[in-house]
Amino acid sequence: MTDRPTVLFVCVHNAGRSQMAAGYLQHLAGDRVRVFSAGSEPADRVNAVAVEAMAEEGIDIATAVPAVLEADTVRESDVVVTMGCGDACPVFPGKRYEDWELDDPAGQPIDRVRPVRDAVRARVEQLIATL
Repeated sequence: MTDRPTVLFVCVHNAGRSQMAAGYLQHLAGDRVRVFSAGSEPADRVNAVAVEAMAEEGIDIATAVPAVLEADTVRESDVVVTMGCGDACPVFPGKRYEDWELDDPAGQPIDRVRPVRDAVRARVEQLIATL
């Protein structure tokens, strides 16, 4: 890893979990870490309820745009965190991979998304401690 590690968060639609994780990492680590997020089948926009849940924490992910997962982004990353993308994420030697099992917030009401958000934050805090 370089002095400024790069972390990539990946989920299928890049609209909920991965966007929340990227938002937290950017918020908590600032410019000490480069942050990417992507999806194997990106949605048209970020989940509005995920945006609302993060806004409750003072983190604005409303302008985030789901991105397609590119092999070059994986190649650039020191740590790749997957969240339900299965085999869609390319694997490169020398990368640190973590798979976070988290409920998908898609289609869920805010009271079901808050626990997912909180679990994401806890894992991001643990991740920061290991970078």
